[in-house]
Amino acid sequence: MTPFQINALGGSALNVPEVCLGTMTFGEQTNEADAHAQLDFALAAGINFIDTAEMYAVPPRPDTCGASESIVGRWLKNQPRDKLLIATKVAGPSRNLPWIRKGPPAMDRANIRAAIDGSLQRLQTDYVDLYQLHWPERNQPMFGQWKFEPEKDRMGTPIREQLEALGELVREGKVRHIGLSNEHPWGIMEFTRLADELGLPRIVSTQNAYSLLNRTFETGLSEVCHRQKVGLLAYSPLAFGHLTGKYLANPNAKGRLTQWPSFGQRYTKPNVVPALQAYAELATKHGLTPTQLALGFARTRWFVASTIIGASSLAQLRETLPAMQTPMSPELLAEIDAIHLRYTNPAP
Repeated sequence: MTPFQINALGGSALNVPEVCLGTMTFGEQTNEADAHAQLDFALAAGINFIDTAEMYAVPPRPDTCGASESIVGRWLKNQPRDKLLIATKVAGPSRNLPWIRKGPPAMDRANIRAAIDGSLQRLQTDYVDLYQLHWPERNQPMFGQWKFEPEKDRMGTPIREQLEALGELVREGKVRHIGLSNEHPWGIMEFTRLADELGLPRIVSTQNAYSLLNRTFETGLSEVCHRQKVGLLAYSPLAFGHLTGKYLANPNAKGRLTQWPSFGQRYTKPNVVPALQAYAELATKHGLTPTQLALGFARTRWFVASTIIGASSLAQLRETLPAMQTPMSPELLAEIDAIHLRYTNPAP
């Protein structure tokens, strides 16, 4: 592999490699020995950017909550901390995760502070380089929902209060930079507007799903993030394994979606399979694997600061990491766009 490109994260002074190692399988599909081997392999390849979350492993359950951070922490304590970039997230409000701070009921100051203190303890570090709100507290479509429904609005912690709580963590040195996840244009604009008006820390990133099956970021968020200097950390570039082609070849292939069928609701929509078939045929036409096509495409996007790739095993990571560097000709990118216009965002 050639060295990976280094990009500025949004308008910050934080420079990140164009690939980030995701850890949501650690503690569920991936045991600790394999997880540490993945971390070693990624670091040797120049990937010093690691993303986790307090609710990981996934799918979330009480027995594995915090396991990914703990696994990373036991590895991190033997590494030069200042050479690594650690990102984690505070879980948003949920009625379905009662084992996380009894809810958590809100993204308020008490919950954010409790969350970061727990994460730092599990990660065995004094600070994280990027702290992200895992999903918004307010009503908005996410995780496979595709339309905004105003009748579902509810009371919540004002964004100003969330930003003030994050600002305290930055001033205390527990957090270097802040970011969002699963956000929409209004949220990006509100966080940046309030930061500028109140002299609070600016968000530097949003972590959103982005893949050949879900290019919704390009419609409104790409302009907003460009003008507000917010970088995209693109997650699920392989669409939970769909874009590897393995489920086309065998719908019962081993993977997250066959182990936990309800986990992939985003990918049950009508045009997913026709789009997958079209992209698989395009990959074959150009002598590529579907994985190479999907990851090579993600790397070409001007708005992506870093693409998050995760693996259930070291063997899988050995395949996907080099695939990130797949060359993409203008002709191939034009053919991808033609398929996209035929099957536009089949899995938003």
